[in-house]
Amino acid sequence: MADVTVDAAGREVRITSADRVVFPVQGWTKLDIVNHFILCGEGALRGVSNRPTMLKRWTKGVNGEPFYVKRAPKNARSTVAVRFPSARPGVMFLPLEVADVVWMAQMNCLDLHPWNARGSDLDHPDELRIDLDPTDEFGFAEVRAVAATVKEVLDEVGLVGWPKTSGNRGIHVYARIAPDWDYVAVRRAGLALAREVERRNELATTAWWKEERSGVFLDYNQNARDKTVASAYSVRHTGWVSTPFTWDELSLIEPSAFDLATFPDRWADVGDLTQGIDDAVGRIEPLLEMVLADEERGLGDAPWPPHYPKQPGEPPRVQPSRQRRPDDQY
Repeated sequence: MADVTVDAAGREVRITSADRVVFPVQGWTKLDIVNHFILCGEGALRGVSNRPTMLKRWTKGVNGEPFYVKRAPKNARSTVAVRFPSARPGVMFLPLEVADVVWMAQMNCLDLHPWNARGSDLDHPDELRIDLDPTDEFGFAEVRAVAATVKEVLDEVGLVGWPKTSGNRGIHVYARIAPDWDYVAVRRAGLALAREVERRNELATTAWWKEERSGVFLDYNQNARDKTVASAYSVRHTGWVSTPFTWDELSLIEPSAFDLATFPDRWADVGDLTQGIDDAVGRIEPLLEMVLADEERGLGDAPWPPHYPKQPGEPPRVQPSRQRRPDDQY
């Protein structure tokens, strides 16, 4: 079986080298990935629909290194002109149909990486992202505990959090917001939320520098322009599927329970748990009030990723162990 044609919600998509093995240990093929995205197509589309999406291509399978394609290939069906943080212009892929999700699988994408803004308004995100990532000495039990605190804070500020396993060691929580603020404001809102979680839960940390980080890191910088997180129903290099779950399942959920082989049973049992996310739109004024309260405490901005322009009020973008001290000898 070299090439096949599949039906993706009424549109035909040609799949080349369909029998190529992507996961050597399990024997899962490119066609297995394609069939996964056909199964959960509407849910997978919901996470990337009308969002500029980076292509993370695993052309050598999961035992090789992926390469990242931000600029849309010439054969991409739908695209959008964007401006990257460097201020350089570009054109990115813009998924609009289930067939576009399946086309990404044809392009050897396993995990899908959309912006948190729509192609119709690239300067104003409509999604606040909370990325919980444990440091090496911590596990998923600690991630669950911090996620519970995240929900507590979200409830208090009037935002609806939609949790999912990351497909690796963490949890992602998304909240739809009105597209009324720019990336700087949304990122600062995410930082304020993360700091409040950190105050309430000793397992949580917002320390940007790894040498200072211990616990479950809340990566506030995932809300910066052009940052992407693997969206719902992505297949990760672990073989696990980034699987939405309900808050009632938090204490029992295990990311390893949902791999490419077992996920169809999960889908049959609960269906698409992201239904309704686009109707649960909130506002971030309460979080921006937290920003002002933090500033009154002397907590200003936190470091941005290294390739972003230096921001007003940002602390030194150098790891603490390399900072020059006043008593350093020359």
